[in-house]
Amino acid sequence: MPRISSLGTAHKDMLGNLLGPEIKDLIARRDFVGLRETFEDFPPVDTAEVISDLLGEEQAIVFRILPHSRATDVFEYLDSDAQHALLKALGSADAARILNEMSPDDRTAFLEELPGHAVVQLFTLLSPEERKIAQQLLNYPEDSVGRLMTPDFVSVRDEWTLQQALDHIRKVGHDSETLNVIYVLDENGRLIDDVRIREILVRPTDTKIKDVHDASYVSLKAVDSAESAIEKFKKYDRNTLPVTDNEGMLLGIVTVDDMLDVQEAETTEDIQKLGGTEALDEPYMDVPLMTLVKKRVFWLIVLFFGQMLTATGMGFFQLELEKVVFLTLFLPLIISSGGNSGSQASTLIIRAMSLGEVKLSDWRRVLKREVLSGLILGGILAGIGFLRIVAWVWIITFVFHRQNPIGEYYVWVGLAVAIGVLGVVLFGTVCGSMLPMLLRRLGQDPATSSAPFVATLVDVTGVLIYLYAAMVILKGKVPGL
Repeated sequence: MPRISSLGTAHKDMLGNLLGPEIKDLIARRDFVGLRETFEDFPPVDTAEVISDLLGEEQAIVFRILPHSRATDVFEYLDSDAQHALLKALGSADAARILNEMSPDDRTAFLEELPGHAVVQLFTLLSPEERKIAQQLLNYPEDSVGRLMTPDFVSVRDEWTLQQALDHIRKVGHDSETLNVIYVLDENGRLIDDVRIREILVRPTDTKIKDVHDASYVSLKAVDSAESAIEKFKKYDRNTLPVTDNEGMLLGIVTVDDMLDVQEAETTEDIQKLGGTEALDEPYMDVPLMTLVKKRVFWLIVLFFGQMLTATGMGFFQLELEKVVFLTLFLPLIISSGGNSGSQASTLIIRAMSLGEVKLSDWRRVLKREVLSGLILGGILAGIGFLRIVAWVWIITFVFHRQNPIGEYYVWVGLAVAIGVLGVVLFGTVCGSMLPMLLRRLGQDPATSSAPFVATLVDVTGVLIYLYAAMVILKGKVPGL
């Protein structure tokens, strides 16, 4: 189930502004009848938004006036911090009821974010049956499908008629996560197939289940990674997928709302890494200041030392630069062109890899495309750079009648800048596209080759490419070189 943090901020602020003062006034006056009437027609998600903006004791007061049938639904929409605080404020009886009525997958997501001692305390509030389910789900590896699944599904037997299946659904379907798909099991509990509920509803009731399904289904393994599960949901366009063990026994199901939460977390992590920081484990506003600093400082130090290499590289050309100081005027132009092209290529390839559009085996095709792209893009920027230098000199000389800082060899300088830009952009596109694939080949996260990292790498090499090209072209043409 989606967390409240993933909902629209504008909508949340609007609810808080409209209802916050009114609800606080009702709480202060202990007008519980008015509170109950206020939330009577509120959807659970909106109720959760309003509760999240209240203080701890106020949250508990509002939560207690909710009907039992809705309280658990509202609780599941709160973020983990609000859930934990609310359980502390409620009595043991209310906390036990909520934990036992929560869907197993949402309860697992809540428990796995708590410290060990808190989990032990909450386990004592669970019934023996729910405790067993919670322990089973928490025993699966972190970020695995087993942590996301729920055992609340409806299964039928192959030899049943549709009438028997419908009677069974009416009897046990109230506690199911979804009734869109019904699962067909053999006598040992192995999955045979899944059947959409519409196939059962539109056929004669004396039809056998075995005559409805085709034994063609898609399933997940409990130990599969959540990321691989997302790919299956996308590929087969499913809202629900069954989860089995290695012997084909049906363990539970995973629904698309859980996959959306996983996708949001994966995308957030990749975006944060692309920005040159370690992934945050909590919402930004909940991260302690020093933790935020620790997450960011490592890459800043790495990039800082990387930029120091730029000065080191320029040191090799110190004597030459003293004779042609004007070459330093164009360093920002060179550095920005290379860094930007590298960042573009890196971002495109990382995203294409995450969507499955590019595989490691495609590296030759990617390299070919990026070399051609680098030549074309570099050629365009090189032409603009050359024309800019020539036009700048002409304007200074013939419009303002001043002596230009480059002298009569400005055409050769423009050519040196143009070739430097072409080389740097070409190197940037190749480096930005190949580095993510190299990291994936080494078993690392491609997002680690973030845009700032690629930009810094290209900056260092770009300076060397530019200065070396300039010295070769200007040698013998500029006095002293």
